[in-house]
Amino acid sequence: MNQTINGHPTGEAAATEVTVQNETVLSHSEQPACRGRREERRQDRLKWIVPAHSLAGVFLSCLVLHPVTMVIYCFEFHPELTQTGVLSLIASRMGSAFSAQMWPMSGAFALIGALLGMGSGIYSRVIMRKLILVSQLDRKLGMTVPLIIATGESDTVEFKSSLRWDHCQKKCNKALEMVIIKTIAGFLNHDGGDLLIGVADDGAIVGLNEDYATLRKKDRDGFELLLMQLVKGALGGDVCTLLHAVFQELDGQDVCRILIEPSPRPVFVQHEGRALYFVRTGNSTRELDAKEAVDHIVRRESLRLSLH
Repeated sequence: MNQTINGHPTGEAAATEVTVQNETVLSHSEQPACRGRREERRQDRLKWIVPAHSLAGVFLSCLVLHPVTMVIYCFEFHPELTQTGVLSLIASRMGSAFSAQMWPMSGAFALIGALLGMGSGIYSRVIMRKLILVSQLDRKLGMTVPLIIATGESDTVEFKSSLRWDHCQKKCNKALEMVIIKTIAGFLNHDGGDLLIGVADDGAIVGLNEDYATLRKKDRDGFELLLMQLVKGALGGDVCTLLHAVFQELDGQDVCRILIEPSPRPVFVQHEGRALYFVRTGNSTRELDAKEAVDHIVRRESLRLSLH
């Protein structure tokens, strides 16, 4: 007989759910390569938006705007024209717009069209980037926390049991806050990802009750407020806009899921008077030395510029 305990099915329903989850996890494990190919296709399309708009602007200006402008100009000096005269004038002027004598004027219109098209292309690319970002966030939000836990840690997923509560020493340990900050910085300097707080390394649900107990405001709002204060102090206030905290209750325990977007600028951790650079590598976060950090920043910036 199928039963439900604490919102979780047992018996045949549980077996069915596990099977479905395993199939979903398997498909999710195949996503990195597919995600990379989709991202490449998107970036290829983005690269061609501005040139395409500029080229369209040149053609429209030369083939439409320039001839029409000449016709309008002639009408101002020949208001007495009859209908037949108007048609012949339009044909004559539109034809002369492409004559060798008008090449300088055609060049001027082409330049104007290219600039207008470039402006339109840049605006369209910004809008498309926003839409892609919204789509990515929406897709991430579509993944449930249990599914993320089932897939395990990776270059885009990390588990942390707490923000500041030391489960070994059974007390508040603010040094653990810096571990969270370094992990966030690593994701920001890579491709973004999901940080789950309240989940042990083995995927066990630990919860946030001990963390809540150390806060002035002992709830989700207080937890998120502290987190954003830590990020602002160590990484910069602008980085806070790249973090999205979502809370979910599992097995009666709160888990905080932080969706982290990749940062458009290098993010350094300000710690004890030093600027430290971290990056996500595999399923861990690694500090880079000065040379490695410079090389990584240069490569990342070159890639970013190549996509603009």
